[in-house]
Amino acid sequence: MVDYNTTMKVGAVQAEPVWLDAAATVEKSRELIAQAANDGVELLAFAETWIPGYPFWIWLDAPAAGMPLVGRYHANSMTRDDEHMRALQDAARTHNISLVVGLSERNAGTLHMSQALINADGELVRLRRKLRPTHVERTIFGDGDGSDLAVVDMAGARVGALCCWEHLQPLVRMAMYGQHEQVHVASWPSFGLYRGMAFALGPEVNMAASRMYAAEGQCFVIAATQVVGEAAYEVFGDDERTRSFLQPGGGYSMIFGPDGRELAEGLDETAEGIVTADIDLAMIPLAKNAGDPVGHYGRPDILRMFVSSEPRSVVTIGEQRHDAAGESHHVASVPEVSLLPEIGNGIAEARS
Repeated sequence: MVDYNTTMKVGAVQAEPVWLDAAATVEKSRELIAQAANDGVELLAFAETWIPGYPFWIWLDAPAAGMPLVGRYHANSMTRDDEHMRALQDAARTHNISLVVGLSERNAGTLHMSQALINADGELVRLRRKLRPTHVERTIFGDGDGSDLAVVDMAGARVGALCCWEHLQPLVRMAMYGQHEQVHVASWPSFGLYRGMAFALGPEVNMAASRMYAAEGQCFVIAATQVVGEAAYEVFGDDERTRSFLQPGGGYSMIFGPDGRELAEGLDETAEGIVTADIDLAMIPLAKNAGDPVGHYGRPDILRMFVSSEPRSVVTIGEQRHDAAGESHHVASVPEVSLLPEIGNGIAEARS
């Protein structure tokens, strides 16, 4: 049953990570979590690949030029059960706050652009992966699969999350709306990249996508962004070319209501802080009354959509099972073999 009686305070972090340093960024996260909890925030959202920071070098030069940073980034990427994840879970439990944290997830030799959904009890409810990294992101990140399109019960609401340009994929949006999402976390990088050169990468288009997601899906959207400060240039290069491609600031965190309105006062794009708003899920039925795209405003007799939620793996040893958090479990199995004996009456079946 979908309930609309919850009220809560939500927050979107707008800050600069400690670039390519997972431990230091987790420690900064803990400070922001404590700050938000002290302000009464019950659900706090962080930017895309907040830990250990968005790998901006992939947009600044040829892939070969960024190779010296690949090993460092891999080493500072997280796993679902490492000390950094446990630290985030402990912070959520200590401060009784739910979190959606963007991170680079290390899955053996492959990295994923992931989001950890952690409830106020400190449980990792879901670790979902971006379905398709955008453009040059595919030089270092792998794909997610259908199991990553998930909406979960957390913080008294139906909560979902997507990264960056997943919000520009209509079928992805519909898959989320169809799960009766009430609060959505939109995790973005900084919007200082290619400013004046590529309008589609800027705040106008991408924050419009966050706003449209709220209005189209009739849900609350918490949009969290990173900030590029002087520390970024110490990592990605401090020269005229780098500064022309990646400009300071780019923070545009905001919270939108189910009718698309802004519910908070934004910060200056160079400022660090937490944008907050009090939300009431009772606003959602009022918005849906006009046009619920997966309800009375849809036309399933004309248009329907199928979503495969099966997890995919290149190699599966035995039977693959997944728990509620999306974690894979492989169960060894004994194959069934049909034998055609050279003698005997007909076909004999045996198990090896």
